[in-house]
Amino acid sequence: MAFSVAGQENTCDANSSVYYVGEWYFLDSDHCTQCECTTEGSSCARTECTSLPTACIHVSHYPTDCCPRCENIGCEYRGEVYELGQNFQPSECEQCTCDSDGIARCLVADCAPPPCVNPVNTNGKCCPECPEGPNCYVDLTRSQVIPGVEPVWVDSCTKCRCHDSGDAGYWEGNHLATCSRVHNCTPEEASQKN
Repeated sequence: MAFSVAGQENTCDANSSVYYVGEWYFLDSDHCTQCECTTEGSSCARTECTSLPTACIHVSHYPTDCCPRCENIGCEYRGEVYELGQNFQPSECEQCTCDSDGIARCLVADCAPPPCVNPVNTNGKCCPECPEGPNCYVDLTRSQVIPGVEPVWVDSCTKCRCHDSGDAGYWEGNHLATCSRVHNCTPEEASQKN
């Protein structure tokens, strides 16, 4: 970079070109160095590149640019990148949106406890379902399951009923039926009388 006096004007020689005082230019050999031609000669400074946003989903680096550019900002969620404003469903139980601030905000389904003792998780559905309908266990042995719609005679002396989902405390318990026995009855006596 030479400084010369051509006639009465001050100029700077750089990039195989002549620049006049007050002109700005980038060095051909380093696109990150910007110079100004001054009366004292070329005054140059290197441009520091700012870091790109972490959720930048399209980076461009043009040969004539010093720094890479973020062309599009999005959200990163569990290793996947989404565009701003995009709605997405990373699992059956989540609904998410890529907000304008680059943060993915998600709502997770709050499943009610299933009204049965043998719920099934179905592909494509978030909450477990009861394909056999509501049901419950007769007692703590959990060896017998009864349907939950109507009272059921589990033997000739015992009638049981599953709680409804609205009954207080049912879901906090063990999905057990409420049973009542006929007084002074044993299943053997009842079967002999029949």
